[in-house]
Amino acid sequence: MSLVGKKFPNISIEAMNDMGDTFNVNVLEEAVNNKKKVVLFWYPKDFTFVCPTELHAFQEALGEFEKRNTLVIGASCDSAQVHFAWLSTAKDNGGIEGVTYPLLADTTRNLSSVLGILDIADERYDEETDTIQIEGSNVTYRATYLIDEEGKIFHESVNDMPLGRNVKEYLRLIDAYTHVQTNGEVCPANWEEGKDAMKPNAKGTAEYLASH
Repeated sequence: MSLVGKKFPNISIEAMNDMGDTFNVNVLEEAVNNKKKVVLFWYPKDFTFVCPTELHAFQEALGEFEKRNTLVIGASCDSAQVHFAWLSTAKDNGGIEGVTYPLLADTTRNLSSVLGILDIADERYDEETDTIQIEGSNVTYRATYLIDEEGKIFHESVNDMPLGRNVKEYLRLIDAYTHVQTNGEVCPANWEEGKDAMKPNAKGTAEYLASH
């Protein structure tokens, strides 16, 4: 079920930063208390293959997000200690040394379960052991959430494990949402900052199509 248009879950999660500090992060409070937008991106596992390319890509774009009054937060189900080990590993050795934004450590799966982004293929009852067996890796897909200054989710997307994200698209979506907030206009297909937007009515659509 989509969470777009709803408040982000009010759940605190342990996090780690590049300095080795552990602290609790509540994404909803980060947005509301700081009056900032938030991009929260989930990835499956530390020390894997596609994941470091994404974390470095978000780091490279960190200045662009900051210009847009937007916080960047990464997240997986790995522990804070594993996060720090990865943060301390050089880039040319598969690590993410140089990443400075916080990484959530959702080891309990509390937040990822509420969001519904865990790779759990099935649950079955095993009569022999009298237990519930989980099939699937029980880690998250590549889910991304954009959250506004009031804690409302205005974008969500989920990629399968092998598919890395396009960080520039999240910058474009933030630009578009900010334009809507500021100008009361709506943004047509392929809109980018500086391009024409539309009045949110039939006349506005007709005028836009006629001029393009």
